[in-house]
Amino acid sequence: MHAHVSPRFRPTLSRGGRRKTLLAVTVLTGAVMTTGALFPSAASAAKPDPVQKSLNTLVVDDRMPAALASVTDHEGRTRNYTAGVGDLRTGAKAPKDGQVRAGSNTKAFTAVVVLQLVAEKKIALDAPVDTYLPGLLRGEGIDGRHITIRQLLQHTSGLPEYVDKAAVLKDLQRYYEPRELLDSALAQKAHFSPGAKWEYNNTNYLVAGMVIQKVTGRPLGEEINRRIVDRIGLRHTYFPTPGDMTIDEPHPKGYHRDAADSPWREVTELDPSWGWAAGAVISTTSDLNRFYAALLDGELLPPAQLAQMRTTVPAEAVGPGVRYGLGLTSRPLPCGGLYWGHGGTIPGYDTLGGVTEDGRAVNIALTAIATDPATAQHAQTAVETTLCR
Repeated sequence: MHAHVSPRFRPTLSRGGRRKTLLAVTVLTGAVMTTGALFPSAASAAKPDPVQKSLNTLVVDDRMPAALASVTDHEGRTRNYTAGVGDLRTGAKAPKDGQVRAGSNTKAFTAVVVLQLVAEKKIALDAPVDTYLPGLLRGEGIDGRHITIRQLLQHTSGLPEYVDKAAVLKDLQRYYEPRELLDSALAQKAHFSPGAKWEYNNTNYLVAGMVIQKVTGRPLGEEINRRIVDRIGLRHTYFPTPGDMTIDEPHPKGYHRDAADSPWREVTELDPSWGWAAGAVISTTSDLNRFYAALLDGELLPPAQLAQMRTTVPAEAVGPGVRYGLGLTSRPLPCGGLYWGHGGTIPGYDTLGGVTEDGRAVNIALTAIATDPATAQHAQTAVETTLCR
């Protein structure tokens, strides 16, 4: 697989206030600056705002309960948007920059902690998993002596998927221990030999989280909150503590339905333990913009580790031109260049977006998973057109 490293990310964004607490939330709401190409001028104030128009389309045409967005310009100024309702029962509006479950954006947080430990020489990227968790990975075609930490973060390990979607949706409030989840993966056959190909897989990050805990001697959530959330002042982002099924701050409720013509079922409160290192983080769209901008501007990793994170392999299964680094994706923009981020889905919420090389950022959150390909494409197009505007 051909590796590729993109140019150095340059923007500097203002830091938010620090809050020494285990509870911080990432906001998944859209924001647009009031100056520059991303923001409407006074002369165009009478015209429909294109970001608001995109969110309205997702609610009216695609029948999403609510859509939120945050847009940030290269100077760090942000505008937040909402469309739809935050509570289908009461009709209450969705709160601007409300907290949502960030799903697989958590993988980027987990990868950052691993790479910080690499910089501290506590983990080696090309060391086998057995170096840190001896004897843990064993199964049919599975051997932790031949799977490296890099392959976990890059999704090239060949490990099978542990998530049983049907079981999760059947009992959203069940608690899972990481080892229980891993056992369900190890009961399956390896999908391919380590390093042979790329395949997106939550089990990779489950194991990465277990490595973090073994090396640090601390719970994964504490390490993410201490090393990332507190460090760059993500005031609305946090990794839930075991047993916490709620969302701390104002938030739109999340919904799920089994078929396009079935009624919405509220799934806001769930136990995120089944997502853990792969998907448990709660955040906002504006905090996600801040996280990715700070990460790519070198605020969380030394240059050597950031370069490793941005070294990518093809991930066309995700989308045309998409490449995957270590917990980070790059996507081409129709206007040229690319943007970095991750995105995530979890019952009740769907988030997508990223940051360009010059510091423009957008994240959009839907309050249900966009299972219809047309809806998913509309959301993706909204991100791309906003970043290109």
